[in-house]
Amino acid sequence: MNTLEDIKRPTKAEQKTAIESYSVLSSVLRNLEENDTEIEIEETKERLKLPYKALKLLGDILKSMGEGKPISIVPVATEVTTQKAAEILGCSRPHLVKLLEEGKINFTKVGKHRRIMFEDVLKYKKEMKLEQKKHIIDMMNFDEEIGLYDS
Repeated sequence: MNTLEDIKRPTKAEQKTAIESYSVLSSVLRNLEENDTEIEIEETKERLKLPYKALKLLGDILKSMGEGKPISIVPVATEVTTQKAAEILGCSRPHLVKLLEEGKINFTKVGKHRRIMFEDVLKYKKEMKLEQKKHIIDMMNFDEEIGLYDS
């Protein structure tokens, strides 16, 4: 699995191609049945049979690339190390270990090493973002109450 530093934003040329491709693919997907679909690679004339879900995922990838977002695909059941989880959360490894030991994120031990499900890391990150948003709103409301913030 690539580290987060290895994931690069798409270039302007890649963005342009992704936008054009997403437009075509999304209109094709609306007209397809939800079963396997055959596509042809024009340059080689090779035909591939793809699951419908794979084409939908490709559409999501193209949409994100067109918006200039970096892309990474990780199987859902992937386990990550404490270092990788800390990178994803943007915190230090010792702080992450503290969160694990406090039971805030589920983990398993393999020998003396801790392993965390990737989806659990993302779940915790999402919960923290929601909590941060709630605190910001609370601070804004408090500022309004005491007259520091005019709406």
